[in-house]
Amino acid sequence: MLYPPSPYIEERNGGLYVSGTGVSLDSVVIRFQQGASPEKIVQSFPTLKLSQVYGTIAYYLENEKPIDDYVAEGERELERSAVPLSQTNPELFARLEAARRQIASKRT
Repeated sequence: MLYPPSPYIEERNGGLYVSGTGVSLDSVVIRFQQGASPEKIVQSFPTLKLSQVYGTIAYYLENEKPIDDYVAEGERELERSAVPLSQTNPELFARLEAARRQIASKRT
């Protein structure tokens, strides 16, 4: 899909990124949707300048529907490709589950 051009966003390797960085558009958008301020987003991604974050947010707001669709598709693809820890490292999964149950029992 072709997205409107922007000095803040570039399309490469099948994804959308903040121009000149390795930070994906969806990383910034998701943090913004979660309520993070542009300043907090810069703290999360120190390679970004505040002006880049504001530009990325403006791009998102101007293209909200296609970018929401893009982010949702990325999340679906991640869910499809993720192998559960219970399959990749059953021993670690069992230890984490035991710790989770222990913490839960202390809260009740």
